[in-house]
Formats: sequence, C-alpha cells, structure tokens
Amino acid sequence: MRADPDATGPSGLARGARLTRPRRTWESLRRAILRRRRLLAAVLVAVAVMAGLSATRSHPDPTVGVPVAARDLPAGEVVGPDDLVVAELPPGAVPVGLAESPEGRTLAAPLRRGEPVTDVRLVGASMTAGRPELTALPVRLPDAGMAALLQVGDRIDLVAADPQAGVAEVVARAATVLALPAADDVTGPSGLPGRLVVIGVSRAEVTDVADATARAMVTFSWTND
Repeated sequence: MRADPDATGPSGLARGARLTRPRRTWESLRRAILRRRRLLAAVLVAVAVMAGLSATRSHPDPTVGVPVAARDLPAGEVVGPDDLVVAELPPGAVPVGLAESPEGRTLAAPLRRGEPVTDVRLVGASMTAGRPELTALPVRLPDAGMAALLQVGDRIDLVAADPQAGVAEVVARAATVLALPAADDVTGPSGLPGRLVVIGVSRAEVTDVADATARAMVTFSWTND
C-alpha cells in the first residue's frame, strides 16, 4: 500500500502545522480567560450595577407635594406658615379631600406631626361631611370656663335663659360639638369674654340658636340622646 506523500512529506507537515495553529491560539486564549475570570466577573458586575443606577436616575418614581403638619398641632389652632411643611408622597398615598390653602384656617381636630391637612380637619362646612342632616354653626358661650369643659364629639342640649323674664328653653337638642377654637378676648352680648364653640345642629334649629345667642344667656347640658 502506497503512502500518501502529502501526509508524510514536507507539504503534509505544513498542512498539519496549519491545522494545529488555530487550536493552539484558542487554547492560549482560553487559559488567559480562565486566569482572569475573577477580574472579568467583577467588571461585569460593576457594569450591571452602573446600568441599574442609570436606569433608576433616568426614571424616578412620580411624587406629589402635600402640606403636612410640621409639629403636633392642637384642635382650635390657627394654622400658620411655620406649622406646615411639604412632603413628597406617591400619588396613591395622597388622601382624599386634601386642603388646598390651610394657612390661616382653624383646626377642628388635632394633627400629628407629618399628618396631611384635609378639609375635615379644618373648621368649615366639610366638618359635617357624611352627616348631611347637620349644619356647622359657631356659637359663643358666655362662660369660657364652662365651655372649657367641652370636648370635640360631645352631645349637648343648648339652653337659652332670659334672666329678666325668668324663662329658659331648649333651642337645640343633641347638638354635636365639632370644634373648640382657641380662646380669645372677644366679648359676647353678656359682656363676658366667653368662648367660641362650633356645633352641628339640624337646619331647623339654626335660626333658633342664632336668635338665642343674640338675646339670651346660652348654656348647655350633656345628653346621651
């Protein structure tokens, strides 16, 4: 059997060398990659982290500026500019009925630090939200000490007394105390400083209560009705 001259002669050796050179190059490259695999892994991790940070910076979550209490605020406090700060909240966390301009208005209920200011927390028509049968009505009781005994949520009967005529009558039954604004130095018809109280009464009682506060001494009694 004749030997293939191309396989054993000089040309055959050259062909074998050509076939093994790419293999040697690949083996050298593979060994170099293996020696530096930790460095390459670290580089890939760093690139991934940088890409994630870049994506976060370029697509920030949307927020809404909401006025919140800068400190604990008591009921009856007039909201000033130093009482509020703006907090950035996610749109889904913004409460319903957010007050648009709370500065200068009186709090109907206390606020905790960081709590958003909503309309039902302010003295006004929104105080009777959910109670359509009630009307919010400010009443000045002639005795500030007596008014200080009240708390928001108390149920009271308002009684109008005429000292000269010696008569008294109930002008509002089971009225709800909605707010107790801060005490002031304003005097009522009796000449006493008194204390302003915001109560919730029925529409039919509004006129009788307003008339009584203008002509008579108004007092109250607690009721469970």
